[in-house]
Amino acid sequence: MPSKTPPITMDAVYAAPGYLFRRMQQIAVAIFVEECRAFDLTPVQYAALVAIHTHPGIDATRLSAVIAFDRSTLGNVIERLETKSLVERKPAREDKRVKLLYLTKSGAALLRDIVPSVERAQARMLQPLKPADRKTLLALLTQLVDLNNEASRVPLRAEDALEHLGKSN
Repeated sequence: MPSKTPPITMDAVYAAPGYLFRRMQQIAVAIFVEECRAFDLTPVQYAALVAIHTHPGIDATRLSAVIAFDRSTLGNVIERLETKSLVERKPAREDKRVKLLYLTKSGAALLRDIVPSVERAQARMLQPLKPADRKTLLALLTQLVDLNNEASRVPLRAEDALEHLGKSN
């Protein structure tokens, strides 16, 4: 006897992990933008600033690997940060075609000033959960991301990228 195909319903969509991850991503970005409105930064721009601050002189290809963000789209992010005078590109000594990224003084100041807003945004995302559930959720999300890293369009390759910089974190 053939098994009956379950009906196609929105309830099935609403309960699907992919849908829930996408919705939480929308919520996370909305909360970040709201909390960080005064700084006019996106979450990806913030991650790029942190990576450049942590690894001054990183190039765009390695930055892409460190923040797990598409290299072609990252070019636009870097351009916006440069237009806002938050980062500057300098040619590498050994190959003038390679541009190395550095925070400007205003970029470093903005990064320092935005941290409390970013922390508020992160706390707001998890606030509805009990503290123990927050810890469990983060542990499970970390595990899922790590175990599915290779399925990403842009897998996280921070260690490989940083090894070439001669720096570790």
